[in-house]
Order: sequence, then C-alpha cells, then structure tokens
Amino acid sequence: MAKFVIAGRADCPYYAKTELVADYLQKNLPDFRIHKITQRPEVWEDWLKDVCEKNKWSHKNSPIIWRELLDHGGKGLLLGGYNEFLEHAQLYYDVTSSMTTELMMVIAQENLGAHIEKEQEEEALKTCINPLQVWITSASAPACYNLIPILTSGEVFGMHTEISITLFDNKQAEEHLKSLVVETQDLASPVLRSVSICTKVEEAFRQAHVIVVLDDSTDKEVFTLEDCLRSRVPLCRLYGYLIEKNAHESVRVIVGGRTFVNLKTVLLMRYAPRIAHNIIAVALGVEGEAKAILARKLKTAPSYIKDVIIWGNISGNNYVDLRKTRVYRYESAIWGPLHYSRPVLNLIFDSEWVKREFVAILKNLTSTGRQFGGILAAHSIATTLKYWYHGSPPGEIVSLGILSEGQFGIPKGIVFSMPVKFENGTWVVLTDLKDVEISEQMMTRMTSDLIQEKLVALGDKIHFQPYQSGHKDLVPDEEKNLVMSDAADFPNEIPQTTFEKPQSLEFLNDFEGKTVES
Repeated sequence: MAKFVIAGRADCPYYAKTELVADYLQKNLPDFRIHKITQRPEVWEDWLKDVCEKNKWSHKNSPIIWRELLDHGGKGLLLGGYNEFLEHAQLYYDVTSSMTTELMMVIAQENLGAHIEKEQEEEALKTCINPLQVWITSASAPACYNLIPILTSGEVFGMHTEISITLFDNKQAEEHLKSLVVETQDLASPVLRSVSICTKVEEAFRQAHVIVVLDDSTDKEVFTLEDCLRSRVPLCRLYGYLIEKNAHESVRVIVGGRTFVNLKTVLLMRYAPRIAHNIIAVALGVEGEAKAILARKLKTAPSYIKDVIIWGNISGNNYVDLRKTRVYRYESAIWGPLHYSRPVLNLIFDSEWVKREFVAILKNLTSTGRQFGGILAAHSIATTLKYWYHGSPPGEIVSLGILSEGQFGIPKGIVFSMPVKFENGTWVVLTDLKDVEISEQMMTRMTSDLIQEKLVALGDKIHFQPYQSGHKDLVPDEEKNLVMSDAADFPNEIPQTTFEKPQSLEFLNDFEGKTVES
C-alpha cells in the first residue's frame, strides 16, 4: 500500500496539477492512496515551517509531498514538490499530465474558493455543536420578554447558528423567569438549543459569547442625582469582574436601557478592560423615535427614512442631526427607482416645526425614557447585534455609543454616540462624512454632562452641575439642522439604589424609575 500526503497552498496552480495526477492514480491503482491538506495562502508559510521542523525536512515551496511508511511505523519519507512527484508518477506508473498553465490557474482559484467554503461550513458546524451562549441581565424586565422572540427567530445571528439563552436576575424573580423559560421553549425555535435561568452571582456569564445588559433597579430610594450616579459603580464593578472572570474571551457586550446608558457603558469598560473594545451602547432607540416622528410628519413609513445621526448622550443631552437624513420611496411629483432618495430637510418646509415641535417631542421621550421601553428596546438591541455580526446595510449611517478616541473633536475617555457603519464583525467610525461639523458650544453641551457623570460616579467630583445654556433660539444658524433633545430640562426618571458594596443579587431587582428631587 502506497499512501502519499499532498499538502499545498489553496491557490497554488502547481498544487492543483499535482492533485489532478494523484486523483488519477488513486482512481486507477487499487493500492495507491492519497491524503490532501490545503492551507490558506496567509498561513501556508508558517504551517510549512512547522511541518518541516517537526520532521527535520528542508522544503520551501508549495506543494510538499511525502510518503507515509505505513508498514514500518516510522515518520514520513519526503518526496519533494511538484517536479519530484511528477517524475515519480512517470517513472513508477507511466503517468504524466498535459494540463495547461491557464487551466492550472483556473483550478487553483476554484480550490481556494472550495477551501474557504469548507472552513466556513466547519465553523458553522462547530457553532451547532457548541451553541452561541447569550446572557441577558435583568431578565424580568419587559425588554427581555420582547427580545427573546427576536433572538430565537434566526434573524439576528443567522439560521445556521444555534444559541443557548441564560436569563440572569435575582432570586426574587425566579418564578417569573421559570414562566419565561416555558414560554420560550413553546416557541419551538429551530435555532434555540436551550434556555435556562441563573440567580447565582458566581455563576454569571459562564462562557458567554454575547451579554445584553438591560436596566437594573431596586426598590430602595435615593434622593440626589449624585447618589444615583454613584450607585451605578458597584453594579458595573461586579459585572466587569464577572465578565473578565467567566465570559468567553471574545465576548460582546451590548448595553441598553432608559437611563445613564453612556455612563454604564464606560464603567463596564473600566472594570472589564480586557474586553473594553467589545462593549457598546445602543443608540437605535433614539434614532427610531426620530424616524417615526419624521415619518408621521411626511406621511410615509419610518423604514423609508435613513441616516439620522444621534450625537452625544443616548439617554440625556443629545443632538439629532438631520443634515444627512434622506427619505426613500416618497410619494411626490418627483419619482425615481427604489434607490432614489431626497433630503428630508428639503421636504419639511415648516422649519419652526423642526426647531420646536420636533424638539419638544424628542425631549419628552428622552426625559421619560419611553424610547427604551419594551418593544423598541428589544428591537434596537437585536438590530444592533445583527449589524455587529453581519454588517449594516451598505451606505447606511448607524448611530452607536462607543468610547471616544478623539473623533470629531470629542474628548477622549467618554462613551459618545456617533455615526458608524458595521462590517467584518466590528464597526468603523464615519470620520469622512462631510458637513457634519459641530460647534464648540454644542460639543461642550453634549460632553459636559457625560464628563461630570463619570467624575461624580467615581468620586472625583462631589456635586453634579448640569450644563447651562441660553434660550433655544440662540442656537447658531449654521447648526439649525441639529435638533436638540435635552433631558436636563425635564426631571429625569432614573433608577434608585443605595448599594455601594453589594453582597447579593438584591441590586438586580427591576429598578423602578423615580423622579429625582434636586
């Protein structure tokens, strides 16, 4: 029995020709066997070096062929490369190849495509064997109830990716979680491998691939904004520690909620530095509300409105930038193909509506936290996750809360909502957008509260002093299309807690929003 191992770079034409000759020999000779090994071009040299060092061979090119000594139990006997194998085939078996160079190149490219497809299938199979572990905190919250059907539909991670969901909350919520488990199982989703509950802190985030952080609350009251800000630290410190300790090294963390979304995100980054680059804040809730308001004004569907940019504090002082916003399929005297669009601001002739009524509606939604309610919160989280894994629609602007690295003149070290696109499993900040400059006055307004929230929460500042601005009509003319949504003008509906050193999961109770008296 003659068994040859043929290894080569997946796109190598000489490997393709060697493979063809070897296939012919195996088909026509009962005692001739081959084993093929292909490697991606970018890993071929390292792989070849390791094989040669292990077997004490000297070979530098693709392909490499050796004969396994099955009868002797020894190491393989190096035959050589392409030329040596063809000489061996002609000498021992009187077989040669007349394959043209052009055909060799075509087959080599087909080999590369087949190799990549095989790798992808193997990865998909691994995922089925080891399902994606999804953890949801504060699972008794309404947003979780609405999120589960979306996650189990296959729309977020794909129909070929099985998932296991763990619902994480406190002991008091256990009965509710058990009911939720039964309802989830009743969905009979083809992508859901299992659903379970966890109420033990030390078990939290075990091998988690995805963690969804929803609003946490407690029945205990605080009476100052400063205490409420500081109360976020123990929870985020605990979550950060557990994520670093228990979660998978490639875990992705997505933060949603009604209040202090940016602050919670930056605190998690602080206490889970190893995976800080994989922690983001959801801004699509605000974006969705803005699109819906515009759609009602224009008498069109919200899904036809694209490229609304949310700047700043997702659940506080932010600006809704309509300068890039466009509407598709708009019924008017001007029609075009499906990809035809028109600037929204060119279609809203009532500028006072944009500056006053539109602003007032957004302010009210932000201050009450309605945009982070159950259905919209779930949809926003699920859509952001879908983009994260599969990419956002080509050419479309997406708003996302991420750690600032100084883009657009935003101070470093704060989580700030800004325009991005998702691709290749990550996001890219759209710093090349034209005409999106923001004045120093507006930037100060957006960043001041975020910086102070962080300082007060960490104990570096005692009192929070909200940014003070003049009348809304004093907004510079060049930025009249930046719509202010300022929660500072309304009493914040914020979670309440007094825990500084939590010893149990009591702090995971569903926080009841209560008006802060200051």
